[in-house]
Amino acid sequence: MPAVGLTHYLFVSLLVFLLGLFCVLTRRNAIGILMGVELILNAANINYLAFARFGSAPYDGQVFAIFVIMLAAAEATIGLAIVLGIYQTFHTIDVDAAETLRG
Repeated sequence: MPAVGLTHYLFVSLLVFLLGLFCVLTRRNAIGILMGVELILNAANINYLAFARFGSAPYDGQVFAIFVIMLAAAEATIGLAIVLGIYQTFHTIDVDAAETLRG
């Protein structure tokens, strides 16, 4: 059985990134867009951990991954608060409804 190498991690990361990008570009639902952004951030985490595993500085990637996880939690909190504000105002979570927020 072949060992899992850096290429495998990078391929999985690329796949997760492309799924997240597809989700962000095609969804009109604000929660779907937030989920796509989370997938993109997780793709970056896979890269950080893969390079930490196969690189010369093993802890740098893990520190960056923890930082990205904290950033994703803050992004989800603020994003959901914005979605709730849009829903209370327009009774929908369609991002096109937010165009009327322009001043």
